[in-house]
Amino acid sequence: MKICISCGMPMTKAEDYPLKDESKDYCIYCARTDGSLQSFEEKKEGMSEFLMRTQGIDRAVAHKTAEEFMKKQPAWENYFDTV
Repeated sequence: MKICISCGMPMTKAEDYPLKDESKDYCIYCARTDGSLQSFEEKKEGMSEFLMRTQGIDRAVAHKTAEEFMKKQPAWENYFDTV
């Protein structure tokens, strides 16, 4: 079982991978429709929307929460060195 390098989701079946491509290191929720990895900003926005919808927090808190979580994920560990 792989863990998504972008969001940490366990990927246990082909449907969890973009385009069912099990060679990818990220999940369907972190991929664009063409199967490529979303940008940091795209993923942060999607994760923030999820947090607002499921936890009822406001946008600013959701963005901060998403960013703090994403800092710990392998796909984004060097992102903050470049911004």
